[in-house]
Order: sequence, then C-alpha cells, then structure tokens
Amino acid sequence: MIKFKSHFWYNKSQRNGILFLAFIIIVLQLFYFFVDFSGRDTNDIHSKEILHFQQEIDSLKAAQIKNEKQKLFPFNPSFITDFKGYQLGMSPQEIDRLHKHREKGKYINSVLEFQKVTKVSDSLLTSIAPYFKFPDWITNKTSTSRIKTTNTFNTKKIDLNTITSEDLREISGIGDILAKRILSYKNKLGGYSFNEQLYEVYGLKKETADKLLERFIVVKQPFIKKINVNDATFKEVLSIVYLDYELTKKIFDYKDEVAEIQSLEELKKIDGFPLERFDRIALYLEAK
Repeated sequence: MIKFKSHFWYNKSQRNGILFLAFIIIVLQLFYFFVDFSGRDTNDIHSKEILHFQQEIDSLKAAQIKNEKQKLFPFNPSFITDFKGYQLGMSPQEIDRLHKHREKGKYINSVLEFQKVTKVSDSLLTSIAPYFKFPDWITNKTSTSRIKTTNTFNTKKIDLNTITSEDLREISGIGDILAKRILSYKNKLGGYSFNEQLYEVYGLKKETADKLLERFIVVKQPFIKKINVNDATFKEVLSIVYLDYELTKKIFDYKDEVAEIQSLEELKKIDGFPLERFDRIALYLEAK
C-alpha cells in the first residue's frame, strides 16, 4: 500500500512545476479564446472580390438566358406556325384566327391588319411588330409592284395565274420564248404567289415585267400542298424551286442533328441559309 501511494506523492519542486504548467495552459486557453485569428480584414477583401466576381457571372448568365428566350429573327407574320405563335406569346385563339385567315388564301400585309385579324393585345403587338418582315412590294411604297397590287386595280386586272401564251405575247417585249418561260416557271412554282416572282423568270427584263404587271397580277392565291420537312425524302425537298442540292443537304444534316425540326423558323439557324428566300421556301415546306 505504501508502495502504491509513492507514485502520487511529489516533492515541492515537482508541485511547483505542475502549478506552473497548469498556469501556462490556462493562459494559452484564455489567449486563444479572446484573440481573433480569423484575419477578418483579409477575408473581407477576398469576400468582396468573390462577391463582385459572382455578381458578374450571374449578370452574364441572366443576359444569356434573356437572349435565348427573346432572340427573334425577322419573319413574315403570314406564316406563323403554332410553335412560333406560342414562342411569341400568342394565345391558341389568336393563332387559330391567323390560320383561318390564311386558309382563305389571304395574307397579312401590315401590322394593323395583323392585329385586326388575330386580335392580339397592343402590348404584345408592340413587342413583336418590329420583327415583322413583309415582301418588298409591301414595304417599299415606291415599288412598282406595290402600286400594281392596290385594291384600286385588283378588280380591273386579270389573274397572273390564268394567263395564256396569247395574253403574254400582247405585251411589248414578250415573244414565244419568254411567254413559254413565264408559263413554265408558273408551273414549276405551282402558281405565282407573289407578283415579284415574275422578276425571277430567266431572261425577263424588269421593264418588260413591269409592263406585264400593269395588266396581270396575282388575284387568287394558288393552292400549294406543303411538304412536311420531317417526313419528306431528299428528292421531294430538292424538287422545290428555291432549293438546290447544297442547301437541301444542309437542311437534312440539320434535321439529323436535332432529330426533329419543331418550327420552320429553325431553318434560319442553318449556316448559309438564304434568309431573303425564306418566305418563298415557306410556301412549300412545313414542320409537323
């Protein structure tokens, strides 16, 4: 028992050492507790820099999302599809009114007419109207083709789609060869949908076409059966007058990439796609 207690007995020097060690431990604990080692100033600077950097990233992300949602390309309001209408914010009823208007063979020729037909709100019209793209004969007030399509003359002129070779040869500057080309091109098109398509006839001078349009204009829109771009064969799409082999291949490559084209407007994303011919191409293609 005496031997066991000997391990717990210390002399005075040892007891003083233990007390001193305990004192040092307590002092260190108090020092650690009351002294701030966080480097607040440095952290504050770093925090401000990180916060500023994060705000810039968030701003860029927000701008990118905004652009993705609101980025629009010029389009002809006469050819708004269901998908395009939903993107623009139109209601199903407004889209249906537009489609019923088109089923009658009529087109939208002004911003006011678009609102009159669809009955969209003023706020929506204000946001989408800047992207409307009408044919040249509508937008160019000095264009001869526009003058020839005014209501004043429509009742007096013969439909361009009913003309005969004899009618054409009555126009100065048009002989048998040009008459045949004009009729042949009409057949390739499936009928003239726009007066300005007459200027596309090979070898027909503008001055001669102007004379022809003084007597003949598009009065009744031809019926053109559209091809579903998602189901059509390469040969069917290539048969469209306004498409060549290279552009047709690009369309099919894009279709393979996206699996299915949701809206015909997507074709405008294709590199090298002729935007000036979109209205023409839209006469023959649709996306379902």
